This record gives sequence, structure tokens and C-alpha cells, in this order.
Amino acid sequence: MKSISKLFLASAVLAVAALAATSAKAETMVKVPFDFTAGGQVCHAGYYVVQKDADFITLRHKGYPESFTWVVGPGAPEPTETKVALKFDTIGKTHVLQSIQYGPVITAKLDKKSLENAERESTRLTGGR
Repeated sequence: MKSISKLFLASAVLAVAALAATSAKAETMVKVPFDFTAGGQVCHAGYYVVQKDADFITLRHKGYPESFTWVVGPGAPEPTETKVALKFDTIGKTHVLQSIQYGPVITAKLDKKSLENAERESTRLTGGR
């Protein structure tokens, strides 16, 4: 009987550890070294938390209460891809957030209006995972 209770306890501990690991994987930090716009708002340089919940990605600055949430869908990356990447376009001196990749999923183009007929460069930042 003791071995059954030990087995049950070990299974419970592993389940909690797996749940904690899954929760930790759902969030990562990315350092953005420049100001940028997202959703028509100016976002300041600094550390940003990128969090994935089911079909959504949320981006929030570590020092500010504002956050942005977008729907994600399958992207071009491999299904086993694990990186988190923010893609920016540069128009003049302004950086505009264009997409967020979280592993194998990605947002659609985030700011289409500001990019119409504009000359731009692209920048990509990746976060730890």
C-alpha cells in the first residue's frame, strides 16, 4: 500500500512540475532597444513580456500597465519552432511593430495603414526561450 501512495504522490509532483513548466513556457522577455509604435500608440524602449494564451499573444512593457493583445495563427516556422520574435519595420526614424512570432504561431500584419506606399527597412528581435 505504501508503494501505491508513493507512486500516486510522485505522479502528483510530476503533474505539478509539468504544469509549472508549461506556464513558464507561455511567457518570455524581449529587450527592445528603441521606441516603437504598436496599435497606433508609442511604446518606449525597454523589456517587454510576450505571453501566449491559446489563440492570443499579449505584449506588455515591464514598467507600464498598458498591454496589447492580438490573435495568432499558424505561421511559416516549423511546428517545433520555439523562438519568440518581434518584427519591426522602420519608416524614417520610426519603428513600427509588424508581427510577433511565438514558436510556430504568428500574428497577422499588425500595422498595415502606416506602411502603405512607405519606404521601409525591417528589424527582427528575438527573446529568450
